[in-house]
Amino acid sequence: MALSTNKAFIFLLKLAVSSLALYLVFSRADRGQILSAMKGIGVSHFFSAVLLYIFSQLISSFRLQLLLPEKFTIKKLFSICLIGAFFGSFLPGIIGGDAVRAYYLNKKAKKMSLTLASIFMDRYLGYVSLMIIGISAAPFALSYFGDSPYKWAMPFIFVAFIIGSILFFGLQLGKRFRGVSEFYEYFSALKTRKGAIVKAVLISFFIQFLSFSMVVILAAGMGEKIPLLLLFVFLPIIVTITTIPVSISGLGVREGAFVLLLGLIGVKPEIATSLSLAYFLSLFLGSLPGLGIYFALTKKTESSKD
Repeated sequence: MALSTNKAFIFLLKLAVSSLALYLVFSRADRGQILSAMKGIGVSHFFSAVLLYIFSQLISSFRLQLLLPEKFTIKKLFSICLIGAFFGSFLPGIIGGDAVRAYYLNKKAKKMSLTLASIFMDRYLGYVSLMIIGISAAPFALSYFGDSPYKWAMPFIFVAFIIGSILFFGLQLGKRFRGVSEFYEYFSALKTRKGAIVKAVLISFFIQFLSFSMVVILAAGMGEKIPLLLLFVFLPIIVTITTIPVSISGLGVREGAFVLLLGLIGVKPEIATSLSLAYFLSLFLGSLPGLGIYFALTKKTESSKD
C-alpha cells in the first residue's frame, strides 16, 4: 500500500511540474498561432517524422541484439522495442518503457540483472553518441549563443556525463547498491566483445541522425529552416533535460527548452512550442503499433494457458 501511495505521489508531482511548465510556455505564446503552426506542418511532413521514429526503433533492435547475452530475433526485439516505446509515451510515470522491455526480454533470459544491465548499456551507448555529437558541434555553434549563459550548457552536461561515467564504470561505485552490483558481471563480459561495442556505437550515431532528421522535417513543414549544426547542440541539451524524471514524458520541460534555445536564433515562441509538441506527437503516434503488438502477445499468452 505504501509503495502504491508513493508512486501515486510521484506521478502527481510530475503532473504538477508538467502542468506548471506548460502554463508558463503557453503564457508566453499565442495559442491560436501554435495551433495554426501545427496545422501548417502538413500530413506528408508529419507522417514522414512518424515513420522515421518507427524506423529508428527497428534500428534500435539491432543495437539491443548486439548487447543482449541471450539470442533474440530482430523481429522479436523490434516488437519489444515498440511495446516499450508505447508504454513509455502513453503511460508515462506509471509503467516505464524500459521496465516493460525488461519484462519481455527476461521471459527468455531468466536473469533480470543481466537483462537490466543490457538495457542500461543500450541506453548508455545511445547517450554516448549524443554527447559526442553535442560536444563536437558546440565550438562551431558558439557564435549563435552570443553572450547567453546557455552556451555553457553543453560543456557542463558533457563534463557531468564524463564524471558520472568514471564514477560508475571506473570506480564502480554502483557495487555499493543492491541490484546494481551484478551489473558489473555483465560489463566485464562485454569488455571482451569490443567489436559488438563498436557496432552498437555506430548504430547509435545513426539513430541520433534519424532523430535530428525528424526535427528538421517537422521544422521544414512549418516553413522554418533551423541550421543542422545548432540542432547537434540543442537536441542533446533538450534530451538531457527531458530525461530528468521530474515531469510526464518531459511535457512542458521539453517545450520550455525548445522555446529558450530556439529563441537564441530568433525563432518565435509559438513556432518553437509547435515544433516541440509536433515532435512529441510524432513519437507518440510512432509508438502506437506497440499497443497492437502488446494485445497480440497478451492474447497469445492467454490462449496458451487455456
